[in-house]
Amino acid sequence: MELTRDWVTVRASIALTFAVAILSILAGLAQIGGLGVDGPLAPYVGGVVRQTVGFTGTITGFAMFASGFALRNGYRVGWYSTAVLLPLTALQGLLQASVLSFPLVALSILSAPTLVINRGRFDRRFSPSPTQLAAGAALVGAVAYGTVGSYALRDQFEGIETIVDAFYFTVVTASTVGYGDVHPATGPASDIAQLFALSSLVVNVAAFAVALGVLLTPAIEAQLSKALGKMTDRQIDLLDDHVLVLGYGDLTEPILEELAARDGVEYAVVTPDETAARRLADRDVAVYTADPSDVEPLERVNLGGARAVVAATEDDARDALAILTARQLNPDVRIVAAVTQRENVDKLRRAGADQVISPSTLGGHILVDCAFGADSKEATEGILDDVDLDG
Repeated sequence: MELTRDWVTVRASIALTFAVAILSILAGLAQIGGLGVDGPLAPYVGGVVRQTVGFTGTITGFAMFASGFALRNGYRVGWYSTAVLLPLTALQGLLQASVLSFPLVALSILSAPTLVINRGRFDRRFSPSPTQLAAGAALVGAVAYGTVGSYALRDQFEGIETIVDAFYFTVVTASTVGYGDVHPATGPASDIAQLFALSSLVVNVAAFAVALGVLLTPAIEAQLSKALGKMTDRQIDLLDDHVLVLGYGDLTEPILEELAARDGVEYAVVTPDETAARRLADRDVAVYTADPSDVEPLERVNLGGARAVVAATEDDARDALAILTARQLNPDVRIVAAVTQRENVDKLRRAGADQVISPSTLGGHILVDCAFGADSKEATEGILDDVDLDG
C-alpha cells in the first residue's frame, strides 16, 4: 500500500486534529484544577505561567475543534488554522510541564506531517454568504456596543472597573445568565445605566439568535439532503480512493453488502432512482441522485480519485454509456460490469470495462453443479477456479 494514500489519508488528518483538540482541553482543565502531575520541566516553569497556559490551552483546544470541523468540510482556511494551532498546542503542552500534557505534545508533533502531506486535499474556499457576514457583523457589533457602553457608564455600575469587567458583563447579559455580581447602581442617577443594560440585553440576545440560526441552517440543509436521498457537500468532498457503484437494482444489494463487509472500504452509489436513493440514505449509504452516464455527476463524486467502478444498472445499454463516461474521465480506473444479456459481454468490454460478469451464467453453472451433488460452496469455488466468468 502507498503510505500517502492508504495510511496517511485526509481522514487521518481530521481524526488527529480532533484528538489534539480533546487532549488540549483535558490537559488545560487538569492544569487549571491543579490535577497535573509535575514533569521534568516543572522546576523551570513558574506556577503562574503553568496555570495561565492551562487556561489558554483550553481555549486553544476549542479553537482546534473549530479547525477540525473546517477540515471535515475540506476548507483551506481549516488547514491554515490547524497549521497555526498545532505548534501552539505543542508549546502549551511543554509549558504546562505536566506528565498529562506530554501526550498532547507528542500528538501535536505527529499530526504535523499528515497535515502537510494532505495539504492539497483541503482546497475548498470559504466564501461566507451575505447572511453569514451580516450575522457575524451583528454579533460583533452587539458585543462591542455592550462592552464600550458599559465601560463608558462604569461609574453608574457596581462591579465594572476595567474593560474586561465590561466585556464580562456584556457576555453574561447576552447569554441571559445574569449572575447579578455586576449590575447598574440604584437611584435616579443610574437610570441611564439601567436603560442601557436593557438595550444591551435586547440587542445582544437578538444578535446571538440570528447567529445561531445561521449556524443551524447548514445542519438543517444536511438533514434535508439526507431525507431527499442526496449526499451532502461534506460527504462528497471526503470521497477518495473509494468504489463507485453506478446504478441501483436487485443486483446492487449484494454488491453493497459485500462492500460494507470489507473494513476500510469507502463506497458511494450513483442512481437516478430517487426512491432508492432515499432508502439508501436512511441506511447511511453515501448516494448521489443523478444519471450515472452523465459527466457532471461522476466528476462531482470524484471519479478521478476512485479505486474502482462497478456498473450495475441492470440495463446493458445504460451500463455501456456509464462505462464510456467513466473511462473517459479516468482512463486508469478499474471498471467491472454486470451484464444481463450474455450477447452484450463483448459490447461492454469494448465500451471500456476491464471485467464483464454474467450473473445468470454464473448462477446457471452453480445450479447445475448442485443438481449433480455438489454443495453450493464447492460449486462456487469450482466456478471461480475453472469457469470464465464472462460467460
